[in-house]
Amino acid sequence: MPASARLAGAGLLLAFLRALGCAGRAPGLNMAEGNTLISVDYEIFGKVQGVFFRKHTQAEGKKLGLVGWVQNTDRGTVQGQLQGPISKVRHMQEWLETRGSPKSHIDKANFNNEKVILKLDYSDFQIVK
Repeated sequence: MPASARLAGAGLLLAFLRALGCAGRAPGLNMAEGNTLISVDYEIFGKVQGVFFRKHTQAEGKKLGLVGWVQNTDRGTVQGQLQGPISKVRHMQEWLETRGSPKSHIDKANFNNEKVILKLDYSDFQIVK
């Protein structure tokens, strides 16, 4: 098999693995999985309203170069969506689980609907009122 055909096959395999969101690396391939774009929804429970949680979440998201949104809910939680490179989203997920705003107290963080995306749906990180 010609080298160009092998390279084309490797490129197709790489695209396929990225589409599946596989974290593992195929032998001989250098997957830049940290640059794969993902989207994930979140909901944060605890003392997260009235403590500038949304403002700090927006600031941290922008600092990391993420896009998405954050809003208070009628249930006393904060919810939103993160989009960006997987490595940055993982960092933000940890921040949401363990840090939040200085006066917040996080009991639990739920993340769901995680998926690989081809392009960002938002242009910045918004606080939704």
